[in-house]
Amino acid sequence: MLANSLVELDRRHLIHPLSSYRGHERDGVRVLRSAKGATLTDSEGHQLLDGFAGLWCVNAGYGQESIVEAAAEQMRRLPYATGYFDLGSEPAIRLAAEIADRAPGDLDHVFFTLGGSDAVDSTVRFIRYYNHARGTPQKDQFISLTQGFHGSSTVGAGLTALPGFHAGFGVPLDWQHKISSHYVYRNPVGSDPQTIIAASVAELKAKVEEIGPDRVAAFYAEPIQGSGGVLVPPRGWMKAMAETCRELGILFVADEVITGFGRTGPLFASEEEGIVPDFITVAKGLTSGYAPLGAVLMADHVYQVIAEGAGDTLIGHGYTYSGHPVSAAVGLAVLKLYEEGLLDNGRKAGERLMAGLHGLSDHPLVGDVRGRGMLAAIELVTDKDAKTPLPAASEPSKRVFDRAYRNGLIVRAFGNGAIGFAPPLCCTTEEIDEMVARTRRVLDETLEDADIRAAMKST
Repeated sequence: MLANSLVELDRRHLIHPLSSYRGHERDGVRVLRSAKGATLTDSEGHQLLDGFAGLWCVNAGYGQESIVEAAAEQMRRLPYATGYFDLGSEPAIRLAAEIADRAPGDLDHVFFTLGGSDAVDSTVRFIRYYNHARGTPQKDQFISLTQGFHGSSTVGAGLTALPGFHAGFGVPLDWQHKISSHYVYRNPVGSDPQTIIAASVAELKAKVEEIGPDRVAAFYAEPIQGSGGVLVPPRGWMKAMAETCRELGILFVADEVITGFGRTGPLFASEEEGIVPDFITVAKGLTSGYAPLGAVLMADHVYQVIAEGAGDTLIGHGYTYSGHPVSAAVGLAVLKLYEEGLLDNGRKAGERLMAGLHGLSDHPLVGDVRGRGMLAAIELVTDKDAKTPLPAASEPSKRVFDRAYRNGLIVRAFGNGAIGFAPPLCCTTEEIDEMVARTRRVLDETLEDADIRAAMKST
């Protein structure tokens, strides 16, 4: 009765993110009740391996007592402290220092937000202020990648380049521009890494020239494009784009909301390319999803221009919950877990995950396997040679997610038929192997669907 009551209350009152409202009213909610490690339990007692860490975020896994204790202790001591009026709290100060100490290069300054979307919004405001301070206010145009995701706020959704975040919302805005993704599996220039890198560099230069070299302020890129389908660029792509931005005199923003805090191996994916962006945005793994928190990491050379330009004038940007002491205490506890073994376990588990998914390459539906660390995807096709995606009429996203759920597995099912994985870094070898085994069952069952078999025969 309790579960039925919750389903009805949800249907009547709770608006869910990224959902079909009518579809949700029809199908109802699946209520999650508890979790431990990498396992979720729903209100029906159905156990699920969380192959997606909530929403790419529960990197430390569920039920970590040290995190819970840190939050409870901070709530008792000081549940809230504003950062306005030059006030602050110890957890926020210490977390900013710990992040800056571990960030690449001169990314020495940290501004806290509630999550990834407002971290991206904050970079836009900071970059505009920076250019006003240095006497180049005309540099007000921003570039990002197709297939990219930079949040679902009005500004972030415009930098995002996924149609579902644009339709009906009046974005992108006229100062937001796109260049092609590196999408190796479906890149029109082919799959050769150097050719793809050269094409991206050339397209960025051409776009800057088209807009006006004195107009472009910044370029945004994820080290791995998450919501676009876990699209992994060739090694060296990020470095080449960062160097091109420097050559063109525009700022480079690495959106590490998904890739930060061990998701690809190191604390920051930018480390793998040996680059120092002008900004890094983070969230998700920063608190392992236990409390809302995001951050902007700002390079010292940018900070100094803003600070000098403002002088004694207040810089009018901030949030009520910037540096929330409970969220910051959680962040400190999570960082400790990362460095006491979670990062190492995540690297080993990531190797196991990639090996297991590559073992699915022989399946008739698997066209591509890609990933890095504990961030991966397999892309499903009905014809491997032609790379024909699953038919849209089959609603592959809903079908795959529902089927995985019945098989005791949570994954990210993309609209093009790709299946995304981002398990908690605490996963055991057995849990990784079981995720792969359950994925194979999902593939086998999908292969038996009449419409999928018909699509395969027609190609």
